[in-house]
Amino acid sequence: MRFLLTILCFVGPLLALPVRSESTSSITRDTVILPPGEGRVLVTSQCGYCHSLALVTQNRADREGWRSLIRWMQEKHGLWELGTLETPILDYLEKHYSPKESGRRPPIAGHLLPKLDIP
Repeated sequence: MRFLLTILCFVGPLLALPVRSESTSSITRDTVILPPGEGRVLVTSQCGYCHSLALVTQNRADREGWRSLIRWMQEKHGLWELGTLETPILDYLEKHYSPKESGRRPPIAGHLLPKLDIP
């Protein structure tokens, strides 16, 4: 009996500690912040419901490319019909995550180049 009381004195307080569940940690795991704008909340709620928003930010597509990706998710992964939400979602994705047309970096300014003394 004395042994049991000793164990309870040491283990009892540990049982009262809060337990961090996996479901609460997944809410804070996605720290991606989308640029502000019309449709941001929709993209966060609709896209972020199934996967990390990092998947959105690391992709680039034109409007038809995003629409095609949505259709693929609907056909292959069970994404629900977006209905009237689709247009503002596509507007947001097209505005913030269209293909970049930068190509190569701009040339280095002449005043930054080293002076070459070629005979």
